[in-house]
Amino acid sequence: MNSGSTTLRTLVALAALLTGSQAHATGTTDWTAAMPRQFGVGGVVVVAPKYEGSKDYRVIGFPLIVPSGMAFGETGRVQFRGPDDLRLRVLDFNGFEVGPLLGWRFGRNEGDSRRLAGLGDVDGGFVAGGFVAYRAGAFRAFVSYHRQVSGDDGGALVRFGAEGRTRLTPSLSLLATAGASYADGTYMTSYFSISPLQSAASLAGLPVYDAGSGFKDVFVGLSADIRLAPRWSLKLSGRYARLIGDAADSPIVESENQFTGGIGLTYSFDIGR
Repeated sequence: MNSGSTTLRTLVALAALLTGSQAHATGTTDWTAAMPRQFGVGGVVVVAPKYEGSKDYRVIGFPLIVPSGMAFGETGRVQFRGPDDLRLRVLDFNGFEVGPLLGWRFGRNEGDSRRLAGLGDVDGGFVAGGFVAYRAGAFRAFVSYHRQVSGDDGGALVRFGAEGRTRLTPSLSLLATAGASYADGTYMTSYFSISPLQSAASLAGLPVYDAGSGFKDVFVGLSADIRLAPRWSLKLSGRYARLIGDAADSPIVESENQFTGGIGLTYSFDIGR
């Protein structure tokens, strides 16, 4: 993956799509009035497995820019759950929340591990989808759909989960999450199956393996939002996922235990009319 061009395309797409979604949600037809007046800009650094099932890790950094006129964060309209899960809440009615999401799915290079040598690369790409959630006090149950729409046909994921949020101080809040991920057949074929041709080319002698659709992991996570100053916010996050089912049994998997950590810093500013 070309990290520079990919980051730029992702940055532009996030700003354009989220701006368009906000304008549509408000029913505004005057483009001058529809343009957001407040933005959140910053950067995110993520430590994640080199590929799904890897025992080795890599550090990934990327910039972020989103309209934040309705606030950015766990209680705002724009909510960041991960590189493939940037949500925009367009409907909030009696506890029900609905909206689109987008992001980026990281691919897999056969050079990431000697176990992958000969299997070929899997391209990452843009992710688009949506989410539905129900909020009751500090708790929220959600279902989100994530479909890769560029690069290789990487298939789709559906995440089921529940969240609980607590505010420890006026400037510090914690969010705990637990859930499971369901993957369709295309996703499982791309990331966990080994075709006869791949098996023949495998330098590690991996056997043919056919991974079917189903639940691929269960996960828990904890994140903290820290208000450093009126315009500066710090986000810390950690997540543990356990591969299960056909995903866990795949010959490419080096470890069923997958850890992810991240740190992000954002600054909000206004654009004068």
